Amino acid sequence: MQLVIGNKNYSSWSMRPWVLLKQAGIAFDEVKIRFDAFTPDSKFKAELARISPAGRVPVLIDDDLTVWDTLAIAEYLAEKFPAQQLWPQDAKARARARSVCAEMHSGFGALRSHFPMNIEASLPEVGARVLAEQAAVRADVERLFGMWSALLDAYGGPLLFGEFSIADAYFAPVAMRLKTYAVPVPPNIAAYLKRVGELPGVAAWVRDALAERDFLDFEEPYRSQA
Repeated sequence: MQLVIGNKNYSSWSMRPWVLLKQAGIAFDEVKIRFDAFTPDSKFKAELARISPAGRVPVLIDDDLTVWDTLAIAEYLAEKFPAQQLWPQDAKARARARSVCAEMHSGFGALRSHFPMNIEASLPEVGARVLAEQAAVRADVERLFGMWSALLDAYGGPLLFGEFSIADAYFAPVAMRLKTYAVPVPPNIAAYLKRVGELPGVAAWVRDALAERDFLDFEEPYRSQA
């Protein structure tokens, strides 16, 4: 299998299946297409067009099959590797895990827009300003913390459904955002974020992201240089 991704410092969607594969110990080859621009004539779009008609990363390639959506990739991996137990085994917990992943997939637009993933950066002053000025971001953060707290209480931690699952991989980029923008978190959430950061798959992604040293101005709404 191959997983096609973008820059690790910036590409939150690429991070999800990469962390999932790494953490689950599933062998794959990484293919990184560097972001250069997102215009139709960019090198990034030209290279990706040969792989997926959707024109976005990530893309999973397994022999003659191409899967180009993060949730679809997660579901495919869960079915292909049932022994890895990527979803919770209990049916009700599994439905809940799918629900929170789907909510992340389609929601939290204000948080994602105002707090783009940028692992290398430290922007606490931006975080404080955005939280003070953007009610929609505050609402997203409140919903996020409420969701996580409920799951940690229900399943006993240390991760959202006890053991590692697709849900933790799905929220790993959010953990990166909260750190970059120094969003204040309650103690139980801080403990969860620490545990996520210590996952070998997440730690490996972060190391690679920091090693890129690739400053892309169109991915940097808050800085003109690193």
